[in-house]
Amino acid sequence: MEKISVLAITKNGIKIGLTLKKFFPSWKVYAPTKFSDSNSEIDWYSESTSKKIVELFNTNEGLVCLFSLGAVIRLVSPYIKDKKTDPAVIVIDDKTNFVISVLSGHLGGANQLTEEIAKKIEATAVITTAADVNKTIPVDLLGREFNWKIDDDSTVTKVSAYMVNEEKIGVFQDAGNKNWWKTDLPKNVTVYPTLDELKTSGSKGFLIISDKILESEILNDSVVYRPPCLVVGIGLHWNTTKETIKEGLQSCLQKNKLNALSISKFVSIRKEQEVNGLIEISKEMNIPIEYYEKDDLANVKIPNPSQTVKKLEGTPSVSEAAAIKASRGKLIVEKQKFPPNLTIAIAGIPN
Repeated sequence: MEKISVLAITKNGIKIGLTLKKFFPSWKVYAPTKFSDSNSEIDWYSESTSKKIVELFNTNEGLVCLFSLGAVIRLVSPYIKDKKTDPAVIVIDDKTNFVISVLSGHLGGANQLTEEIAKKIEATAVITTAADVNKTIPVDLLGREFNWKIDDDSTVTKVSAYMVNEEKIGVFQDAGNKNWWKTDLPKNVTVYPTLDELKTSGSKGFLIISDKILESEILNDSVVYRPPCLVVGIGLHWNTTKETIKEGLQSCLQKNKLNALSISKFVSIRKEQEVNGLIEISKEMNIPIEYYEKDDLANVKIPNPSQTVKKLEGTPSVSEAAAIKASRGKLIVEKQKFPPNLTIAIAGIPN
């Protein structure tokens, strides 16, 4: 969380704001001009607090309010949209007894920030989300530190309810970092070694961590996480189009039952002229591109070297070599040819 503002409306609140700024120097502290002095660490505002809080609510990732919880709720409630976009909102009382997570506790990071602030100012953190209170798995946050994506968030609320109500939850994982839970699993959660065992486990809800395309009736009661564990190597000409790359990629993924949400990056050889088609598909899919020089790829051991590619590019492989080098792993999909101007290979990033 990068952009966080503190809003104080009392003299004591201003003192608290300055204390917070010592611990978090990048934060901005706002207070009404009626309390203005020569302190340059405060951003003084002349408009009403009801207007200022709307501005800060809409332009920050986090908002720390140094006045009553009731007042904060009344002021921000008309502007609350959804937990994916609302900022984290935190309230601290005038005596710094309590730091209260008010809004966007999980996805917005308010709970974590509340804990951090409370520790710094030696206050009591007040967090009311059930997963945190019960010390169980927060379904909507699982794998966040590893950049996992949730495939379809429409089941998150349902499975979260199963989790906090201690219904039986089954877990299956075949991709991504396995250290996603540092302590013993909750008693209602069991990890199964295969999908078949998961399906027949009698679980009410499911957590599936996979880079595979899944087709199962249990998906209606599942949250599926997509770890960024695939690297797509691409060999292409300067005029290869976005549509050609997209069709080739979809073919490779479908044929090998791999999900596009698990693609970590595209990799290719650096050319004298950028390939617009590759840049366009990167932007469309929100997947970064990494380039290698020909000398970086020439010594990578690959299963399908090509003398034709060597003559054109100065290395016997682009797609396979780039995928292997970037992933530091093994090929999952060897070079697939899409004549006349595209090859694709896919490697897996080791867990």
